[in-house]
Amino acid sequence: MTRALMPNMLTPQDLKPNWEWRDRLPAWGHTSVDFERRVDHDRLRRYRLARTRQSLQNSNAGSLLLFDVNNIRYVSATKIGEWERDKMCRFCLLTGDDSPYVWDFGSAAVHHQRYSDWLEPDHCLAGVVGMRGTIPPEFGLMRKYAKMIAQLIKDAGMADMPVGVDYAETAMFHALQEEGIKVVDGQQIMLAAREIKNWDEIQLLTQAASMVDGVYHMIYEELKPGVRENDIVALSNKLLYEMGSDDVEAINAISGERCNPHPHNFTDRLIRPGDQCFFDILQSYQGYRTCYYRTFNVGRATPAQNDAYVKAREWIDASIAMIKPGVTTDKVAEVWPTAESLGFPNEDAAFGLQFGHGLGLALHERPIISRAVSLEHPMEIKTGMVFALETYCPAADGYSAARIEEEVVVTETGCEVISLFPAEELPIANRY
Repeated sequence: MTRALMPNMLTPQDLKPNWEWRDRLPAWGHTSVDFERRVDHDRLRRYRLARTRQSLQNSNAGSLLLFDVNNIRYVSATKIGEWERDKMCRFCLLTGDDSPYVWDFGSAAVHHQRYSDWLEPDHCLAGVVGMRGTIPPEFGLMRKYAKMIAQLIKDAGMADMPVGVDYAETAMFHALQEEGIKVVDGQQIMLAAREIKNWDEIQLLTQAASMVDGVYHMIYEELKPGVRENDIVALSNKLLYEMGSDDVEAINAISGERCNPHPHNFTDRLIRPGDQCFFDILQSYQGYRTCYYRTFNVGRATPAQNDAYVKAREWIDASIAMIKPGVTTDKVAEVWPTAESLGFPNEDAAFGLQFGHGLGLALHERPIISRAVSLEHPMEIKTGMVFALETYCPAADGYSAARIEEEVVVTETGCEVISLFPAEELPIANRY
């Protein structure tokens, strides 16, 4: 058996991202084969744990206690059903030189003991604390596990150092403090670890984007009068799950007069001739997320709709041109229009319209790029970052709008776009 995440199995080599910047980034098939070297999952697991340990060592904390399922997966490479995402029913401890401990939902712990052979079996434990308050604190589970966690931290020689916690229920924070644990912000430690993707993560993100390429071709064919926004959402969900998606987080479908202002949702509105429509596909493949907008017109487009699309395209092209290692996020945000120029009172009111955000196991990772935060708090763009850039332009007709988003991988010399459905010009679906 391979215990790839045991401390004595990690080496300095595991921190190497193993990038291969050649030609175009590959989007492999989804199965394992003997004739192509595709995603190396053991290498992926070791890299993620090594990055976490490095980030922890660079902080003032000695341990990490994690309730965020993205962080649990990053550290331990364990995942149960997507239903658990907002339940706060699992947690993970990384302390000292120990391999990860994972407290899981009942029988899932036994499953990991049997099938997750990169973990130590006696570190796969059943346990639950509050499940968002549905198990009241007075039942004592939080105190029970806080005592257990404090003892494990003491045994690892880390009792005198703070513990980084990503998020937890309020009563759990109190239980940890009662055990003498000083809590600090563990989410920042984890986001620092997760911001640089290795070659296997980049391949998974590219595979995820390739699935959305196919969904947009389907939308291009299906978008016509009489079809509803929710029909497109249903067809997109069906196709994504058929292609192997493990979670369709959301699909925005916005058409006609709903385009301006952007509502960030979908309804049962019927598509009509001449509508401008935009969509966002948020889904994951093996945990790695997409955020990928495209705009279409139905049958025909007016000059105002074309003008809005041209501007949105110019803004996104200008931001893509800025992306290379060493550039700071304020320089990217500066090429985007101000909120006031688009009719908003301030940048907070327009937040998320001209936007950049990291992609990985979460939809929003580092870096965040926005005029609302980046101009005064810039971050450096680094090789191996993967993020989405999105722009929005309301049309002069007062109700239409164009929305474009591209996913980019930062290479050693610039960036490569991995969202490939054509968007250089406004696509007209079922042209009259």
